[in-house]
Amino acid sequence: MNEFYYTTDQDITERISAQRDDIYDWATTRFKELMVEERIDDALALADEFFEWMDPDQLDNESTVFYNEHELQERFYELTEN
Repeated sequence: MNEFYYTTDQDITERISAQRDDIYDWATTRFKELMVEERIDDALALADEFFEWMDPDQLDNESTVFYNEHELQERFYELTEN
């Protein structure tokens, strides 16, 4: 099993959650726009990319994995010191 280093900082968690909500809103709105424009192939390509987020059964179970480059570098140095 993978071991993930993660933060429990509530501000960061809320910010990432809000960003995810914005992306979800954009993706579903754009999917509907493409369908109305009869750009079916484009809509399906978008749906393929965001399938887990657009499926109501998986929406709240899909993990959001992200990284902050500075934090990742700090964590690397922590783990590789002597």
